[in-house]
Amino acid sequence: MTTDQILLFSLFGIVFALLIWGRWRYDLIAFVALVIALVLGLVPTEQAFAGFGHPATIIIALVLVVSRGLVNSGAVDLITRRLTSLDLKLSSHIAAMSGLGAIFSAFMNNVAALAMLMPVDLQASAKAKRAPRVTLMPLAFATILGGLITLIGTPPNIIIAAYRESALGEPFGMFDFAPVGLACAIIGIVFITVIGWRLIPGSRDSKAPTVDLLDQEGYLAELLVPKESPAIGMLVRELDQVADDSDAAVVGLVRNGKRLAGQARNVEIRAGDILVVDAVAKGIDQFRGAMKLEFDGEKRHEKAVAGGMVLMEFVVPRYARIEGRSAMSLRLLMRHGVTLLGVSRQGQKFRDRVRKLDIQAGDILLLLGPVDRVPEVAQWLGVLPLAERGLSVTQYKRAGLAAGIFAVAIAVASFGWLYLAVALAIVVAAYVVLDIVPIQEVYQHIEWPVIVLLGSMIPLGTALEESGGTGLIAGSIVDLTAGLPVIVVLTVLMVVIMTLSDVLNNTATAVIGAPIAVDIANRLGANPDPFLMVVAVAASCAFLTPIGHKNNTLIMGPGGYKFGDYWRMGLPLEILVIAVAIPSILFFWPL
Repeated sequence: MTTDQILLFSLFGIVFALLIWGRWRYDLIAFVALVIALVLGLVPTEQAFAGFGHPATIIIALVLVVSRGLVNSGAVDLITRRLTSLDLKLSSHIAAMSGLGAIFSAFMNNVAALAMLMPVDLQASAKAKRAPRVTLMPLAFATILGGLITLIGTPPNIIIAAYRESALGEPFGMFDFAPVGLACAIIGIVFITVIGWRLIPGSRDSKAPTVDLLDQEGYLAELLVPKESPAIGMLVRELDQVADDSDAAVVGLVRNGKRLAGQARNVEIRAGDILVVDAVAKGIDQFRGAMKLEFDGEKRHEKAVAGGMVLMEFVVPRYARIEGRSAMSLRLLMRHGVTLLGVSRQGQKFRDRVRKLDIQAGDILLLLGPVDRVPEVAQWLGVLPLAERGLSVTQYKRAGLAAGIFAVAIAVASFGWLYLAVALAIVVAAYVVLDIVPIQEVYQHIEWPVIVLLGSMIPLGTALEESGGTGLIAGSIVDLTAGLPVIVVLTVLMVVIMTLSDVLNNTATAVIGAPIAVDIANRLGANPDPFLMVVAVAASCAFLTPIGHKNNTLIMGPGGYKFGDYWRMGLPLEILVIAVAIPSILFFWPL
């Protein structure tokens, strides 16, 4: 091994370890790794930021804006509204939602597809008095499978197509992924509908009644005791009966900015104290009314709005603006006039003040504020609603126009008349001119952490390839499978990439996996295309953990899932994908 190879392998080892640890954001890790590689001379200075202008990076950014345009126009909502009007049985509901999710995610960002359908699924669960954990995981997995179908369905497909262009002179086309991706998606959704959902812990109790939209223990919220509250002079434990009537529990008391030890059960309540309450959104409001308590910042809200305020629930995706930060550090109330009233974290308790609590991905936030401000601030925070906002500005009259422009661009790119990035750029420009996506929203809907990750990882991946590092990995796989049929080599490659994707970001996995796939093919004297297809499928199919794919993280809070719940349906699904994908790849992409 050369010095450069040793340094690069060490650097990638550190990067992978930090990504698995999850302490810091993946974009920061990747960018710092790029800077270190530049300082060490592992990446030439002229290639330092080539990744940010790479076709894959540009296409991913454009797809995110196009996805927002389809949502803004109502093209997606028109379909989902019809689905919610149907009263379907559980299996039929899972089949319908999974199929719809797969179709949406084939042509728009799969995180956006899940974000659109998750409130629909939660409302259907509430209507049927069914625990949402039974249907949310099938929906999330289906949106991941749907992304396999087209070039723009998921970032790994875009990365693999762009790498093929640099390595072989021509990229994969828009629907080159469809034969294999469609087979995996159809078989996968059939499995999810018939067997998979039954493997989810708690699915046998699917008819258990739910509270609000969530099947959880509720939020930890803080309520201020004003001078006129009847709670003044009472002991904390004397509030139990009133709290029980509101399905709430008083779990602590804050005085002079400090939370008193234990649950302060025998402390006499004074004006200015803050009661820490555990309840669902409706229970918090009922208990507040019964004891004449106040929300944090309530008087400010009353001065700011003549109309009413709204309580809304939001889930925190990975790398949202608020992840790893607190409402106080963001000065949420002071700057934006919105209160973080409560936090739900899979039933966990915490001693930090709500406004000082560092928010984690998967948390559910209860936000309080003016009707017209809360959705706007939530968008700025990067959190996603768990129910329809009720106040819609969707431009339904432009649904056909938005969908038509997008369809024409896809057709033009598919026939090779325009480069895909150019076609998508025209769509974005048209959406902006027609005000389907307002100009101020364009940059808000680009997922910048992914862009920075990709822009940083591409030069690092190129350096590893040019140093011969990927060749060493490829050689190890070839040596390991020496004398065995090529189908075994493909299977081993798929298992390796799929395992990496379960613990790493799928974008990073695809960047590293693509050159390894081509190196293996060259060593075997085989067609590189089936090896690249293996990486594309494997990098996207991360079903074992909540950290493997953003969609898995997104449902963790609303579904009340634990880390160990995912593999129960995810492991057989991954095995099924391998069993379907390998023969399909060899059939449609012969060696």
